[in-house]
Amino acid sequence: MSDTIFALSSGILPSGVAVIRVSGPKVRFALEMTVGRLPAPRTAALRTISGADGEVIDRGLVLFFPAPNSFTGEDVAEFHLHGGRAVVAAFVAFLGGLPGLRLAEAGEFTRRAFDNGRLDLTEAEGLADLIVADTEAQRRQAVRLAGGAFRKKAEDWRRRLVDLRAHVEADLDFSDEDDVPDDVSGAVSRDAVALRIEMERELLAGQRGERIRDGFEVVVLGPPNAGKSSLVNALAEREVAIVTDIPGTTRDLVEVHLDLGGYAVTLVDTAGLRDGGDVIEAEGMRRGRARAAAADLILWLDDRAGVPPREVMTLGGPVLSVHTKGDLHPSNSEGLMVSIYDRASVDRLLHCLSQEAGSRLGGEAPLVSRARQRQCLEQAVDALAGIGAPGLPAEIVADRLRQAGDALGRLTGRIDVEEVLGAIFSTFCIGK
Repeated sequence: MSDTIFALSSGILPSGVAVIRVSGPKVRFALEMTVGRLPAPRTAALRTISGADGEVIDRGLVLFFPAPNSFTGEDVAEFHLHGGRAVVAAFVAFLGGLPGLRLAEAGEFTRRAFDNGRLDLTEAEGLADLIVADTEAQRRQAVRLAGGAFRKKAEDWRRRLVDLRAHVEADLDFSDEDDVPDDVSGAVSRDAVALRIEMERELLAGQRGERIRDGFEVVVLGPPNAGKSSLVNALAEREVAIVTDIPGTTRDLVEVHLDLGGYAVTLVDTAGLRDGGDVIEAEGMRRGRARAAAADLILWLDDRAGVPPREVMTLGGPVLSVHTKGDLHPSNSEGLMVSIYDRASVDRLLHCLSQEAGSRLGGEAPLVSRARQRQCLEQAVDALAGIGAPGLPAEIVADRLRQAGDALGRLTGRIDVEEVLGAIFSTFCIGK
């Protein structure tokens, strides 16, 4: 934290504009060495930017954000240069030669923002997700996290847990005081159960949140030469899978990432299911079955109208049956028919997949989007389970409330044990 860090923050060069961000205790010094004097806070100033011996590097906009009102909570400067490689290289080399300045490590600006209390872990995770968001649903979810929606919810839960724990510990230690209310255990149990139900509701929605972030997975299964790879290529509108007339051409998993209706969808082509085949093909079929068992949707493709085999129906996931090669083998069945030579039929299948993803992932963006967040919330729920059971000692109740609060503290990255003592003395006026 004693170093002043800098880095290119605007992406790959060359570009129209390159933004160099600087943060730390020597930002003012860096500004004086490069532009001569500090610009007015939070006001863009057009300045000549100089390097060693006063040599002009470029002319561009400079901004200064004094601490603590900056992204990192430290003094921050931004230099908006022309995005040529030589311009950026010269300026970065000059900054690196100034005493106390060094190149930033990956994520270090955001880490400093967290260390300085400018954002919590969930907001940092939301910011990271926003940068890599590919679809509209991912963007909406990331914006909600980065904007502090989860932090506010977790802080509210934790505040309520601290209040409950304060009541229990006050009942334990100061039961003879007039300020401590009667029937503490009953009120605490009711409120703890209500809290647990709220957290469980978010956990349930979080299954959808993780899918929005990671992608809705569709695994393509079917017999050899049923047109699986051809259809995957048609859905992707590019050649991603090898297509031949030889059975068993596809031997490993081939993934295609699509944006369908604003949702990230991962389409997985697999080896054709059949009896026999060599060792490599058998391993490909094993991998395909395993992937399908964990998929959100199984797309069963067959060029003959019929019901998917029992082994597919018992894999565990929902199955959508599609009759392929509709131009060669037309059918009167009511199932979905597709031909790669009929773009309208391919579009109908894409629309069907988009509806499947939307029905599972639609609605308000959930708060839980990562395994780490889910695990912290599960730990809090587990800690609250059983509170209210007859005969449960107050000491156990207090400890479970502490465990739940600590889990939420790990969720946001902030744990302060002094909160409990503060709540006791301020609420009950004990010891006056």
